[in-house]
Amino acid sequence: MVTECHVRRSTKLSTRILVSQLTILIITMVIGFVLYAQQTRATLDTQYEQRALAIAETVAALPQVRAAVAAGADPSGTVQALAEQIRHDVDAVRYVVVIDRDGIRLSHPTPAQIDKKIEEPVVALDGHTHVRTDPGSLGDSANGRAPVFGSDGRPIGEVSAGILEDRVVGQWWLELPPVALYTALALCFGAAVSLLLARRLKKTTFGLELHEIASLLQEREAMLHGVREGVVTFDQDGRVTLINDEARRLLGLPGSAIGQRLDALLPDGCLRDVLSGSVEGTDQIVLTDEHCLVVNRMAVNLRGQALGAVATLRDRTETEGLLRELTSTRGLTDALRAQQHEFANRLHTIAGLLELGRTDEALDYLTDTSGIAEGFAESVSDKIGDPMVAALVVAKASVAAERDVALLLTEDSFVDGLLAERHAVVTILGNLIDNAIDAAAGGPSPAHVTIRLRSEADQLFIRVSDTGPGIPVGADDSIFQSGFTTKPTRANLDRGLGLAIVRRLARRLDGQITVSEGPGPVFTVTLPDHASDRGSGGASDDAADHAADHAADASTGAELGASPGAASGANLGVTR
Repeated sequence: MVTECHVRRSTKLSTRILVSQLTILIITMVIGFVLYAQQTRATLDTQYEQRALAIAETVAALPQVRAAVAAGADPSGTVQALAEQIRHDVDAVRYVVVIDRDGIRLSHPTPAQIDKKIEEPVVALDGHTHVRTDPGSLGDSANGRAPVFGSDGRPIGEVSAGILEDRVVGQWWLELPPVALYTALALCFGAAVSLLLARRLKKTTFGLELHEIASLLQEREAMLHGVREGVVTFDQDGRVTLINDEARRLLGLPGSAIGQRLDALLPDGCLRDVLSGSVEGTDQIVLTDEHCLVVNRMAVNLRGQALGAVATLRDRTETEGLLRELTSTRGLTDALRAQQHEFANRLHTIAGLLELGRTDEALDYLTDTSGIAEGFAESVSDKIGDPMVAALVVAKASVAAERDVALLLTEDSFVDGLLAERHAVVTILGNLIDNAIDAAAGGPSPAHVTIRLRSEADQLFIRVSDTGPGIPVGADDSIFQSGFTTKPTRANLDRGLGLAIVRRLARRLDGQITVSEGPGPVFTVTLPDHASDRGSGGASDDAADHAADHAADASTGAELGASPGAASGANLGVTR
């Protein structure tokens, strides 16, 4: 364990990068220096070969040389004297050798070699000049050979001039040190830059090593795709920089969402406002066409610098369904409590009449109250053929009666048979009635809520009005936004979702909801209705009758005794 920790400390990311950069830099510099040295040597060889050739051409053009070569002998030593003079006068020339057509030397730096034949052929007899590095008797040299032409223009010999390689090498070594110095300076500069880059990289990666970065990446991917919440991150310009699979599902975003702005991905609305930060707050509830989302958005800052924001999304669709079931259960509980209260009052009245010995009056009272309750339930069942909707209206009447609010069903209300989207209709109607009861209970007396339900030509019309204070000025559209409410918010109870849910369901069913004043608020919902059962009517279906009667029997007992006018329809009934 100690050895492993020691190795990790000795091979930090910044150190490894610095060493790698320096190694690459040194190798590059060495290769460059070697290539430059080779190129310089080749250039010097060419320059000295051309210099030797120029000397050879000059000597070959001298009349004395041409005459001696033509004669094939130089008894006077004129050619040797000229060659030696040129060798001493011209810097770096090591030898000048004049050769006739037979390969006999007429001049040479070593006098003993004069009048001796060379070992190789006379190459300049082809009439062309030649340059090469010559391994001659005096050592390797940069050699230039020029033909000597006779009076008839034909080559009759050659002049060979050479500059020893020692001179070339000496010149080469004179040119290398400055280049080596520049290379060393460049290497030092590159090392300094590499060190700065390594420190910059260390600062950028917050001192993390490679294995730590890889581990963080793996943990991030596992966290993003392993949680049930949706996670989306944005940069300062509102572009999506990171998104997990759950967020794609909840928002319905394509796979190419990375790098795009929110306004290009989401339509204008509450969801985009919350994600962009236009609407601030925690646990914002947003309704989409498919989901009920709880959205939180938090700005991200690092060392005082704003980096963007991260948003989390929780799917509360199932939870909302459970809450609606709980609300329905609570409504049933309220209805039962109201029934218990009303039955208790009636039993006390009957008991008092019996104690007074007025049995006939007690029997009449019992008959009258039972007849009124049964009459309202039968009236609702006759007008609303769907037992679920009929039961909802009858149950809500009990709740309304307990709050001194009359629940009225218009005379022209009529729903023929089972509804195609009965569960959605129950949710829509229940929310509208609850809101209307709350509004009417806080308004002037007498308070009442009027319901109109009618199915016509494959359409269902729902209208709910109340005698409440009405809609705040300028809030005709905002009342349908999630979170909007005119009621006080109780602890641990979300408000402002009812109308938002109603509009979402209406739109999902290709319907619409409108609001008007008349004089209280009037909500009208129009829905397409392609029911599976038409023409039989609610009363002709035994199962529907049984369900409606059961709902009526379970809920109307408390509807008639909420106030002294209950028996006459003050709290519930049918209106024209």
